[in-house]
Amino acid sequence: MDGAVVERDLVMDLLLSPGHGVPVLTRLQYRADDPFAVRIVFHADAAAPVVWTFARELLLEGTFRAAGEGDVRVWPTATGAEHELNILLRSPDGDAFLRTRAAAVSVFLGRTLDLVPPGTESDGTGLTRVLDALLNP
Repeated sequence: MDGAVVERDLVMDLLLSPGHGVPVLTRLQYRADDPFAVRIVFHADAAAPVVWTFARELLLEGTFRAAGEGDVRVWPTATGAEHELNILLRSPDGDAFLRTRAAAVSVFLGRTLDLVPPGTESDGTGLTRVLDALLNP
């Protein structure tokens, strides 16, 4: 299915030590033709961007409570009035601990759920909704 993509550019803080982070430009991406997955694209100083792919459900659950047991872990925190989302990515090359505004991720997830509602990822309903959205703007 072509063209059905939800994207959200945002800055995540790459936490290097307690209280010290470096802003990193990222893009959250969701494609209706791969309805179970979300991607975080890092625009690093490399020949090609670095992409992490994991379950949309994991990111959704992680906005409410700690989720994930493997290479990707997600959990919310609140510092005063600010709600943030923590993402830990683990690889053989090292770990990346990221933090971003929970509201920005929630808006992104809401748009993915509008495009392909939970439970419809594999029954064709997502395709029907995408075609309807493209044909009836």
